[in-house]
Amino acid sequence: MKLLHRSFSSFPSSPLQTFLTIPQLCSNGRLQEALLDMAVLGPNMLGFHDYDALLNTCVNKRALREGQRVHTHMIKTSYFPPTYLRNRLLIFYGKCDRLADAHKVLDEMPDKNVVSWTAMISRYSQTGHSSEALTLFAEMMRADGKPNHFTFASVLTSCSGLSVGKQVHGLIIKWSYDSHIYVGSSLLDMYAKAGRIEEAREVFECLPERDVVSCTAIITAYAQLGLDEEALQVFQKLLSQGMSPNYVTYASVLTALSGLALLDHGKQVHCHVLRRELPFYAVLQNSLIDMYSKCGNLSYARRLFDNMPETERTSVSWNAMLVGYSKHGLGKEVLELFGLMREGKRVKPDSVTLLAVLSGCSHGKMEDTGLSIFDGMIAGDYGVKPDTEHYGCIVDMLGRAGRIEEAFEFVKRMPSEPTAGVLGSLLGACRLHVSVDIGEAVGRRLIEIEPENAGNYVILSNLYASAGRWEDVNSLRAMMLRSAVTKEPGRSWIQHEQTLHYFHANDRTHPRREEVLAKLKEILMKMKQAGYVPDHSCVLYDVDEEQKERMLLGHSEKLALTFGLIATGDGIPIRVFKNLRICVDCHNFAKIFSKVFEREVSLRDKNRFHQIVGGVCSCGDYW
Repeated sequence: MKLLHRSFSSFPSSPLQTFLTIPQLCSNGRLQEALLDMAVLGPNMLGFHDYDALLNTCVNKRALREGQRVHTHMIKTSYFPPTYLRNRLLIFYGKCDRLADAHKVLDEMPDKNVVSWTAMISRYSQTGHSSEALTLFAEMMRADGKPNHFTFASVLTSCSGLSVGKQVHGLIIKWSYDSHIYVGSSLLDMYAKAGRIEEAREVFECLPERDVVSCTAIITAYAQLGLDEEALQVFQKLLSQGMSPNYVTYASVLTALSGLALLDHGKQVHCHVLRRELPFYAVLQNSLIDMYSKCGNLSYARRLFDNMPETERTSVSWNAMLVGYSKHGLGKEVLELFGLMREGKRVKPDSVTLLAVLSGCSHGKMEDTGLSIFDGMIAGDYGVKPDTEHYGCIVDMLGRAGRIEEAFEFVKRMPSEPTAGVLGSLLGACRLHVSVDIGEAVGRRLIEIEPENAGNYVILSNLYASAGRWEDVNSLRAMMLRSAVTKEPGRSWIQHEQTLHYFHANDRTHPRREEVLAKLKEILMKMKQAGYVPDHSCVLYDVDEEQKERMLLGHSEKLALTFGLIATGDGIPIRVFKNLRICVDCHNFAKIFSKVFEREVSLRDKNRFHQIVGGVCSCGDYW
C-alpha cells in the first residue's frame, strides 16, 4: 500500500516518464515532494544518499522545519547516521541559527572528527559567540582533536584579547600552519584588531606566498588603524604584481583614501570598480559613500546613497551619510535624513546613528534639539540607550555653546565615571571660552588619568596662555619634558599631480620652500589690505607682537594654501588637509584668502570640514 500511495505523486503518464528518486527530486528543487516520499517510504527504506540529498537541500535553502522533519525521521526509524551525516545535521542547525540544537548534535556524536569541531566553532565565531567558540576549541584540544587550517582561522576571529590570540598563535606554529596563507591572513587580522600592526606586518612578510586575501587583510589592518599611506603602498604593490583586487580590497582602500581625503584617487578607484564590473555589494557602496563625504563631495555621496536599492541600505549606509553631514556641520540635513530613516521604520537606528545625530546638532548650533533627542534616548524612544560617547557628545554640545557650567554639572550627574574622552571635550570647551577655573580642574584630572597623552598638556597649556598665566605654561612644559611626553606635530598636506605635498610649521624641508615663503609674504600684504588682522591669541608663547605674527605666518595650513595658489590654475578649488584642529587665525586667513584670490577653499581638519566660498565658511564660524 505504501508503494501504491507513493506512485500517485510521480506515476508515469507516458512510457517515457520514469520514477524519480529522492536525490533526483532534491536536485530538481522539488523538496516537498522528496519529503512526502520520505514519509511514505517509512522505516528502513531510506539510506545514506537519500538523507544526504535531503539535508544538503535543507542546508542550502535554510529550510528549518523541513530539516527538522528529516532529523525526526532518522530518530523515528532508528536510523544510525554515520559521522558525515551527523556533521550535515550540525551544519544545518548552525546555518538556521539554532546553535543550541547544533551543539546538542555535536554532544551526541560518538565519533567527532575535525569537521564536526570546526563546523561548530566556525558558526559560533560567525555569530559573535566568541567565548563559546574558544571554550569549544579548548574542549577539542582536551579531546585530542586535530585542528586544521579552517579550525585555526575560525578560532582567530574570536580572539578579542591579545593574550589568547598569542596562545593560539603558539598552537598554530606547533601544528605547522603558520605558513598557510588562509591562517596567516586570519592571524594578521587578529593582531591588527588588537592594535599590534608590527606583529601583523611580520606575519604578512613571513608568508611564503601572498594572494589577494592576505594582501587585503594587511590593507584592511592598516586602514583600520589609520595608517592610510601604508595601506595604499600595499595596494599599489598588489596591482604591480598582477593580482586582481576584490570588492573587500577596494572597500579597504577607499577607507584609507577617506583618511587622507584624496578625492582624485578615490574617483580613480571608483572607476576601477566600474570598469571591472564588480558586484556592488553593500559594503563597497557604503565605502564609496563614506569616501565621497569625507573628501568633501557630499552631493555625490548623497547621489550614491539615493541610488542604492532600499532593500540594500543597512544602518551602515545611513550612518555613513549622517556622519558626512555631521562632519560638515549640516545639522538641518542630519535631522532631515534621520527623520527619513525613521519614517516607516526603514532601518532601526543604532548607537552610531544617534551619535551622528547628536554630533550634527552639536556642530550645527542646535543644542536644544540635541538635548531633546538625548532625553528621548533616556526615555527609550529610539531603542538605543546612551553610552559614554553619547554623554561625551552632550558635553561637547553644551561646551561649544558656551554653557560651560551646565556641561560641568552634566558630567557630575553621569551614571558612570567620566572617561578621558568626555573630560577632553569639556577641557576643549574651556579653552575655547577661556573658562580657566573649570578647565584647570578638568585638565589636572585628565593628566592624572592619561599622563602620557600630550594633547591634555597642550590644551591646558593653551588655556593658561590665553589667560596670560605664563608661569603655569612653563611649569606644564617642564612636566612634559620630565615625563618624556611628546606632542604630535601639526602638519598639513595638499595633493598636486598625484603627489602629496606635506608642510609642517615653519617648514624648511619642502623642495619649493623659498618660492612658497616669498609668495606667502606677497599674499600677506594683499590680505591685510582686505582686512586680515592676525589673531595673536593663537600664539602660545610669551613673545612680542612682531614675533607672534611671524609664528602665525609659519602655520602649516598657510604654507599649504600658498603652495596651492602657486601650483594650480586660476579658479581651481584648493583642498588642504590637516591632522590636528585648525586654529582660529588660520580659519580667518583662509576665509579672506578665498575672497581675495577668488578660490573655493576646502579645509579638513581632525574633526570636520570647512568649505569656504567668497569669504564665507560652511561652519558658520562655529566649530
